[in-house]
Amino acid sequence: MISKLLRPTFVSAALAAGVATAPAMAADYVIDTEGAHASINFRISHLGFSWTKGRFNDFTGSFSYDEANPEDSEVVVEIDVASIDSAHAERDKHLRSADFLDTNEYPDARFVSTSFNPTGDDTATLEGELTLKGVTRPVTIDVEKIGAGEDPWGGYRVGFSGETEFQLKDFGIDYNLGPAAETVYLTLEVEGIRQ
Repeated sequence: MISKLLRPTFVSAALAAGVATAPAMAADYVIDTEGAHASINFRISHLGFSWTKGRFNDFTGSFSYDEANPEDSEVVVEIDVASIDSAHAERDKHLRSADFLDTNEYPDARFVSTSFNPTGDDTATLEGELTLKGVTRPVTIDVEKIGAGEDPWGGYRVGFSGETEFQLKDFGIDYNLGPAAETVYLTLEVEGIRQ
């Protein structure tokens, strides 16, 4: 999933509007990972009894958004897969192995948007392609705008949440965890800084 190599465009800044008094125009945002104002979190069932939760600690991304033409929005994010953190060192070691993410062979994962479709004033559907473990599949992210405006340092920010899910087997991960643990649920919290 990443290694600090990106700067294209990430999840649905499309929900971000420009300054209200300014004419609509495209704006570029960088996801604020340095300030830890963004996160990629996951959960997966543990044997059908509870949820195992975790996150990817290292990722980079950016997005562009034109308020007048949100359908032209673009998003890219890259994740350092080895930065997976489920708060259990031995489990994380296993998750990095060839049984699951195989981070030696596939150190990075990538999401690239293909379309952005507003569904309401503060909601949208973001379509894109997720590449994980060398496999690329389409995914749909439901996005909700959290807020947008000037920050205390003279910048402009927009924040949003996104949710999606996918099947492990769709990305070549077929470790026998039982039917209850076939689906991964992702929650994305993103705060972008306008450039």
